[in-house]
Amino acid sequence: AAHDVGRAVFPMGVKGQVEGAVSMGLGYALMEEFRPCETTGFKQYRLPTIRESPEVVTLLVERVDPSASLGAKGAAECATVPVAPAIVNAIADATGARVHNLPATPARLLDALGQTERVRVWP
Repeated sequence: AAHDVGRAVFPMGVKGQVEGAVSMGLGYALMEEFRPCETTGFKQYRLPTIRESPEVVTLLVERVDPSASLGAKGAAECATVPVAPAIVNAIADATGARVHNLPATPARLLDALGQTERVRVWP
């Protein structure tokens, strides 16, 4: 996860923010779904655990912003944004099927596979 953070005033804290944001994006892309009248707690609303989260290698790009205090930029939830598109694009690249509704659950992927004309089969 490479992010332009301006000047990283507290690099370890910024890396933690990016790692947390990637985890949030992973949950949004693959498992978090609120269903009115059905979702009543965390038994129905799954969040990624540490066992389900990949290792995140964080690269801090430091391009100082001259208009900002200390040259820093926002770096918290910004890292959440690219995660879901990257995951659904990887799924589409691997399977030839595109999931259009998140989270990209196994059931939604199977549905997308059934609706596509071209599915790549790997040996």
